[in-house]
Amino acid sequence: LSMTSAINILNNNSKCPCPRTGVCPLSDGKPVAPVNQVWPNLYIGDESVARDKTTLSSLGVTHILNAAAGRHRINTGQRFYSDLGVEYHGVEAADHPEFNIQPFFRPAAQFIDSALQKNGKVFVHCAMGVSRSGALVLAYLMICRSLTLVDAIIAVRLNRDIGPNSGFLEQLRQLELSLRPQSRQLTEEEEHADMS
Repeated sequence: LSMTSAINILNNNSKCPCPRTGVCPLSDGKPVAPVNQVWPNLYIGDESVARDKTTLSSLGVTHILNAAAGRHRINTGQRFYSDLGVEYHGVEAADHPEFNIQPFFRPAAQFIDSALQKNGKVFVHCAMGVSRSGALVLAYLMICRSLTLVDAIIAVRLNRDIGPNSGFLEQLRQLELSLRPQSRQLTEEEEHADMS
């Protein structure tokens, strides 16, 4: 799959059978449950789980990344979780294509990676557990696990039907170009091929 194809699939929910399996892991994602493990010890979920300390405790969560932090969004914080003894990191991100989420990619990736290096369990959430949290987890997989954007999308969508908005996808594409300068040439060739 080309990056352009992956973005089109996420935006349009088109079908694209994989040549090996005949099924597209991008368009046939798992239904969105309140919480799903998307990578070993890394979970994505929604606001209901973020506020459910019993569920967080039963999952063994040690670190929480709130991608919808702030007074007018999901106003939890370190104090809210003080009785759980978890580490908290908040990102005040709005879920609209014009929002610049890119400055949060590396700090979020470092937070997740640091937790996983200590054998922690990380819960990343936003309101629905689809766009903002999905974008930050994809960035982590690209930065710390060296996955391409397409491979990161496939890995996560095998377990949760994420869908970062079009602006976040473009910013993730730019992240990939900065991580892999050789991808710029491939992307230009793919876009040219997609136009013909």
